[in-house]
Amino acid sequence: MHHKQNNKESKTYVQGLRPFGNTLPRGLKGILKKNGYNYSEIISKWSILVGKNIANCSHPKSIKMKKGNSNGTLILAVNRGNEINVEYSKKEIIQKINSHFGYKLIDEIKLKSINSENLNSKNKEIKNKFNKSFQNKIDKIENKSIRESLSELLKEANK
Repeated sequence: MHHKQNNKESKTYVQGLRPFGNTLPRGLKGILKKNGYNYSEIISKWSILVGKNIANCSHPKSIKMKKGNSNGTLILAVNRGNEINVEYSKKEIIQKINSHFGYKLIDEIKLKSINSENLNSKNKEIKNKFNKSFQNKIDKIENKSIRESLSELLKEANK
């Protein structure tokens, strides 16, 4: 065994194989303990899990888990005017998510109304600022072929 001394702590290192849990970064362990994998899985398969009608008017905002990694609360952001459709579909959404994971992950769904028109206008403003700053940086590039390629790429990304 090798001993590594530090002023704050001392660690013992064993040569050879280590447990997989010891190789994970600290931040990743916290996310895995808080069911970060489950949340990302719900987001990536949202339209498959709940259907296109509900997926078009809502999206998962966050998951809050209780101790024991079960009986969680899914918070959905719902476009204004579609709250009733999602409200009536709560039990079906819970059933589909829980059957996808194979255990009782979600116990409750809370709805948060969002105004999609304000959100779209804010997104457009942010996108325009982003594009202008990128275009300014692209214009400063001396190599003509790289500059033209990046400009074309920016135009395609805006479509």
